[in-house]
Amino acid sequence: MSKFWSEATKRCVPYVPGEQLNRTNIIKLNTNENPYPPSPKVIKAIIEETDRNLNLYPSPTADKLKEEIAAFHHLSKANIFVGNGSDEILAFAFMAFFDSNRKIKYPAISYSFYPVYAKLFNIQSEQVPLNADFTIPVEDFFNSEGGVIFPNPNAPTGIYLEIESVKEILEHNSDQVVIVDEAYIDFASESAVSLINSYENLLVIQTMSKSRSLAGLRVGFALGQPDLIEGLGRIKDSFNSYTVDRLAINGAEAAIKDVDYFNDTRNRIIQTREWTIAEMNKRGFSVLPSQTNFIFATHPEQEASQLYSSLKEKGILVRHFQKKPIEDYIRITIGTDEQMQTFFKTLDVII
Repeated sequence: MSKFWSEATKRCVPYVPGEQLNRTNIIKLNTNENPYPPSPKVIKAIIEETDRNLNLYPSPTADKLKEEIAAFHHLSKANIFVGNGSDEILAFAFMAFFDSNRKIKYPAISYSFYPVYAKLFNIQSEQVPLNADFTIPVEDFFNSEGGVIFPNPNAPTGIYLEIESVKEILEHNSDQVVIVDEAYIDFASESAVSLINSYENLLVIQTMSKSRSLAGLRVGFALGQPDLIEGLGRIKDSFNSYTVDRLAINGAEAAIKDVDYFNDTRNRIIQTREWTIAEMNKRGFSVLPSQTNFIFATHPEQEASQLYSSLKEKGILVRHFQKKPIEDYIRITIGTDEQMQTFFKTLDVII
């Protein structure tokens, strides 16, 4: 610890991302990336943009991209905020809507960036324990002093909270912002975006990293009523007006427009997920109900940490969290059919 660090730096406990090994023969099932490449139209749009105007700043408002996102979700441009990945937007949202002297609520088993941001911005927080089956205890999120944030579907469990329950949380926090982090919603039943026109306190945050195969471009967006979007804009423009570069903007526009490719790849992932769950059950694993592009699984006779290590030794990365009460589970990203077949061949040797 340096004597030159600020108090904010000292209290930080940084987020730890999944392993990124520089080996060509690795099967990466640990960071929930899409196993399929982005739409060919994305590549074409990026290449075309490299021949134009890279000497000029990108649009600070990314209006064309906002218009495409708004049209896809049947909203207006005023309902859309675009940022450099959903993690950046989450950080902006913590600053825009949560005060340090009012305690916020989020699930105790959840996306581990939430406690990172709470510490960084010195925001008091209450980590709400999940039910024994890892579902969210809806009533425990009522009447928050400072606001609520939760992923839907949850991570790392993969469990989806029904829209009626989301409505209940919104209605019992009418004076506070409720942030629904929908990083994996395109693999699930229904988005809370349909509630935006009915709830002024709802902010939905989504990413283009998962279902649209753009983890390498870093594009995320938020959806909400215009005053919430304006609040995010005030925070962004107090840091950096140009958070999304030209290549990312053009690639993201093409990805949003190519609805057929989007539907095809996400449906393939969902089909492979259901097959993977059935294969895990055959091998004695218990798998939590997933509406994401990953599964969360445990085995009564296999230690999760040992499974993680053994798979890694054989060139397959999965995620293990050394944290109660999920230390007996491994999280497995859904890969291509070929990758999952290799995974099971390897798993069978181990168990």
